[in-house]
Amino acid sequence: MSEVTRWVDTHCHIDAPEFHQDLSQIIARAQAANVEAILLPTVRSSDWDPVKKLVNQYSKHIPGLVYTLGIHPLYINQAKESDIDILKVQIEQSLCDPRFVGIGEIGLDYFVEGLDPQRQEYFFHKQLDLAEKFSLPVILHVRRSQDAILKALRKRKVPSGIAHAFNGSRQQAQQFIELGFKLGFGGAATYDRALQIRRLLVDLPLDSIVTETDAPDIPPAWLKHEGGGFNEPALLPRIARQLADIRGVGSEVFSQAVWSNAMQALPRWSALAAVHSNPSVVS
Repeated sequence: MSEVTRWVDTHCHIDAPEFHQDLSQIIARAQAANVEAILLPTVRSSDWDPVKKLVNQYSKHIPGLVYTLGIHPLYINQAKESDIDILKVQIEQSLCDPRFVGIGEIGLDYFVEGLDPQRQEYFFHKQLDLAEKFSLPVILHVRRSQDAILKALRKRKVPSGIAHAFNGSRQQAQQFIELGFKLGFGGAATYDRALQIRRLLVDLPLDSIVTETDAPDIPPAWLKHEGGGFNEPALLPRIARQLADIRGVGSEVFSQAVWSNAMQALPRWSALAAVHSNPSVVS
């Protein structure tokens, strides 16, 4: 009997308000779809403790359920400079938690209007400094800000991470890869008009690609044709199979590659997965 394909969602906000009433069902559907690992990035300081509790509560259903701690650029207007000191303490306290795998979601957003670029840069750079201090990977928000983020990364020794929802140029992609980063792809690639993203999926090395939903955001194209609804981690396998088709590889090969890539990007995640692995065949 062939091994069941397992999937990894490297970016999923299952703590979002859209999921509060149905979270148990959301988790159950993900489990039934063989989504064995989900990364939950935080976006503001008020999320940090609730997310830790959520991950602990549902980890028995999704053995690879993990989290990162960070301040998202879209939430900087709610943040205080003292949150950086609180984040440092949170990181120190979480290092003994195997489900804590890095810092994120952090970055820069030059698309949304009304965000002070200097304030964004303050929080981003301070969080990168913490990543360097604790030698932790980062989950990056890189909307129309790839070059600025690359410049900041080159000034520090951040070990690795993921550039989430990547939609930059081939040259920018290569620079992230050279810095040890993987690139996240999800529902955006399922739209016929997403020509640049699809070209990247075809052209980039397979060992640079990871899968994500960004649920409840970035829904796949078919949702609006099938009655709508929120994006959720249970949709990851279908999204990933479309990505594999675009890439021109089988879904099993693709699954194995993106799993390996995600674990390489976030070594603490890999260590957790190794502990929870349970081979069905013993030689």
